[in-house]
Amino acid sequence: MTFIESTRDDETLTLTFVTEFPATTERVWQLWEDPRQLERWWGPPGYPATFVRHDFEVPGKSVYFMEGPEGDRHYGWWAFESIAAPSALGFVDGFGDADGENDPNMPAPGRNTVSIESAGDVTRMTIVAHSPSLESLEAVVAMGMIEGMTLGLGQIDAILAED
Repeated sequence: MTFIESTRDDETLTLTFVTEFPATTERVWQLWEDPRQLERWWGPPGYPATFVRHDFEVPGKSVYFMEGPEGDRHYGWWAFESIAAPSALGFVDGFGDADGENDPNMPAPGRNTVSIESAGDVTRMTIVAHSPSLESLEAVVAMGMIEGMTLGLGQIDAILAED
């Protein structure tokens, strides 16, 4: 993977992650569509994700947890708003409980947009995480979202190398 950049923009309340992969757009799309592949990269090393639900449709919902080395579980959920295979995806992203319900004690849910496009001989994937407020943006940054996403995205090369 070529990690191009991660950018924090307080004015637009966004975190943006740009990566490039030596694969087709269809192959990179499968990383989102297939929950078993998604589990292998969504979450940093040492905190693998388990998707207990992945209704990849609109409207659809995913429920997952990341389990730490001490057995601690951190739950999350997605509510899909748009899916345009193999190039675009939009979903609300929140912290949750074991049933996939929103956890009001965590930062407020945000919206993620994913674009996947051909860029010459590679495919560029851009993930933009939109926070609802500066307070929520600061909270997810303090929780390690930039580092966690960077490490998680770094696991994709190994998945693609298996093809």
